[in-house]
Amino acid sequence: MRRLSNIFKLCFLIACLWGCKETVDTSARYVFRDDTILSYLEKHDVYSSYVDVLRQVNISKLSDSKVSQLLSARGVYTVFAPTNDAIQKYLEYLVEDGLISEPSWDAFPSEHKADSIRKVIVYNSIIDGGDEADAFFYTTQFPQDKDEFILGCLNDKKLTVRKPANKPDSIYINEDCPVSVKERDILTINGIIHQIEKVIAPKDISAASYIQQALDEKRDGFLACFRVIQACGLLDTLRAIRDEKYEELYQTGQIPDLVGMASSYGFAEGEIGYAPKHRLYGFTIFAEPDDFWREQGIDPAGPDLLKELTQWILDNHQYSDDDHFTTDENYESEDNLLYQWITYHILPMKIPKGKLVFHVNEYGYNLSRPDVYAIPVYEYYVTMGKRRLFKLIESRTSNGVHINRFPITDNGRQGTGEEIGCDPKKVGSLVDTESPLAVLSDIANCNIYPISAPISYNDETRNNLQRERIRFDGMSLFPEAMNNDFRLKKASEERYKHVFIPNTVRHYNYLENMQQNSEMNFVYYNAWNDDWCNLHRDEMKAVGRFEVMFKLPPVPRRGTYEVRYKVLANSKRGVAQIYFGTDPEKLPVAGIPLDLTMDCRNDVTAKLVGWEKDTGDDDYDAEVDKKMRNNGYMKGPKSINSNDGTERDYNDRENIRHIFVRQTLDPNETYYIKLKSVLEEERKEFYMDFIEYCSKDIYDNPEKPEDIW
Repeated sequence: MRRLSNIFKLCFLIACLWGCKETVDTSARYVFRDDTILSYLEKHDVYSSYVDVLRQVNISKLSDSKVSQLLSARGVYTVFAPTNDAIQKYLEYLVEDGLISEPSWDAFPSEHKADSIRKVIVYNSIIDGGDEADAFFYTTQFPQDKDEFILGCLNDKKLTVRKPANKPDSIYINEDCPVSVKERDILTINGIIHQIEKVIAPKDISAASYIQQALDEKRDGFLACFRVIQACGLLDTLRAIRDEKYEELYQTGQIPDLVGMASSYGFAEGEIGYAPKHRLYGFTIFAEPDDFWREQGIDPAGPDLLKELTQWILDNHQYSDDDHFTTDENYESEDNLLYQWITYHILPMKIPKGKLVFHVNEYGYNLSRPDVYAIPVYEYYVTMGKRRLFKLIESRTSNGVHINRFPITDNGRQGTGEEIGCDPKKVGSLVDTESPLAVLSDIANCNIYPISAPISYNDETRNNLQRERIRFDGMSLFPEAMNNDFRLKKASEERYKHVFIPNTVRHYNYLENMQQNSEMNFVYYNAWNDDWCNLHRDEMKAVGRFEVMFKLPPVPRRGTYEVRYKVLANSKRGVAQIYFGTDPEKLPVAGIPLDLTMDCRNDVTAKLVGWEKDTGDDDYDAEVDKKMRNNGYMKGPKSINSNDGTERDYNDRENIRHIFVRQTLDPNETYYIKLKSVLEEERKEFYMDFIEYCSKDIYDNPEKPEDIW
């Protein structure tokens, strides 16, 4: 099991390492062929305090082995090693904080408290690269400014990087821990060392505590937003950091990893589905800064802020005419206008800067040039409070991620798919990831982004959403995937590639928006380095006589919609009956069983579906699409591309969209989809990539047919 792998590493002693022939990057500033990280640190007195601490801290609760032993064994580690002076200054800070009376290890009131501080120093200073041969980080491989490392530290937290624009050689970890300019990129047998001049000790505080501190200090920046959050009674919700019940089950071995995947899933021999180590909660707050409110004539610190904001929302029509709300001072009521307005600013997941949207395999994009964007990419999420749609989007020309932006795209059959313009009224609100106001590492369970313009779920937003096809990735349904850092993790090691979601019945209901039966095992496949023609490449899979149910996002307006299910078909898949409706206990059948094996490589199937490869004759190709639609099918979208040299796009015979519902949907209803195997076979797969909502105004528009993107 992966959770014990660090202990197994200790079997490789230093003597064994000296006998190995290692290939080392000779371009590094320092190369120590005969040193492990520990032996290097031991040879330099400047790290003597750090070495002492390493020798006293256990690898985990399940092991008596020390971290010093870990750093003397084979492995791939990035170590941010604090100097003696950095550790002494940290002890002095603890004196100022009232934890100890003098800056000495002897001053701690108990050994337990001293041990907890040692763990802070050690666990936040080491990133374990696992089994990847080169999974350590030179400074040239550090993330972009204000972004986080791909891998978490031993404390299971992501460290962030700050690179001041006016100081090109300066690098800070978690905002204020400077990396030494001279003592960095020190390569050893089992990893790399960067000297730091301040102990990395993130404050493990909740969003509720952070907001309360800001309110107590009357801290400018987001004072208006925080006062509204407090008045609406949301601090209790924002206090949640982790599911302690799950922690107990995992630590005591009651949440197992999934073994035997090779026989069950057709993957490589020995592959394992690793259960998440935690079940963390998270939030993202998108907030108008205080300066915006001053421009509106509202004082964020004023005594009448709540009443003035309520009036501003009314005056500026920041609501929908279909909404039902009150405007009294009972702000904690979900019917209150201010409550409805502020909860539209909060998502129930902590989204880092680099995952606001995902650039992976969209048309025209190549991972070898990650900063060169192409067509718009987007995510649809469901907000806190009343369930409403929230759109994030970024394109080549948008100059950043925006909320509820609705651009004009070159979406003809021979078009580029790129954004070619945007109505000034539909530009949306820029998410400012570079502002000093952005809070990206100070809070354990929340990120806070300033935004350039006010946001609300008003009629204009809802109308614009209804006028576009709403394609949502299956994993966007599950905040837990983002909060626990396994959705599209940019790492190919096995522990990140196959994530086993504990069974709802047998283990624990890990994903709140999903229910599964006891006869299936559910795996999230993070296909980061696999060139698969899925939206974002990743997919959800299960094997067995599956029965799985998902809670779906709301539609923006009442109307007739098609609901579509995209399949990348192959012979391993199963056949599923779909159920769709509002009562999860009594979902009606939706259409005929969905054959997940059906692709159009077989000429008989292609004829049955109506599939033909595009000819370049737009009129003829449009008729082919109509024929497919009449049979209940569509080709896969042109917006998803493949970089493997094959034709894996609109003409891919395996990519099929199944139209399984065409009916009136209501934004005030919660809809569920259930897929149940109709086969008795034990080895057939469930598969899910994305689902679409498409309103009748789009799919049945006589003047402007639905685009192929």
